[in-house]
Amino acid sequence: MEEISCIFCQIANGNAQAKIVYQDNDVIAFLDINPLAPGHTLVIPKKHIQNVFEMDDDLLHHIFTVAKQIAENMRKNLGAEGVNFLQSNGEAAEQSVFHFHLHIIPRWKNDGLDFTEYSRTKIKKMRNEELEKIAKIIEIKSDKETRSEEEIYSIKRELEIG
Repeated sequence: MEEISCIFCQIANGNAQAKIVYQDNDVIAFLDINPLAPGHTLVIPKKHIQNVFEMDDDLLHHIFTVAKQIAENMRKNLGAEGVNFLQSNGEAAEQSVFHFHLHIIPRWKNDGLDFTEYSRTKIKKMRNEELEKIAKIIEIKSDKETRSEEEIYSIKRELEIG
């Protein structure tokens, strides 16, 4: 169902302008109007899907396949020396438009963008024991093996997360 107020739905349906770099029946890619770098592109599903958790795996795979092709063109045709893929889900992750979108940001040495500076100064270093506990609660397990809610809650409380 189209969200009338969603700017990305409007772009996907041709009701808002965008500089389109790719389009098929399911996906559209266009230049970001507030780019972090020349060529900064967004890849979105045409159907209104709020975040990665609502998307089926085939469509997600298709979006990343398209994103890889665009990134290759950025390297080949723009001379990008690297590429960042950025995707946020939910308010806590600073998702700004609640329609799934994958940013493809071409990068060059000394381009002034520094996504690592924040992590160096704001994120606390974790001890090996803490890393092991976090790995336990986010690892992918078989359907038969699952962690109990109690165990997950206990680990999260101990690590002071969530």
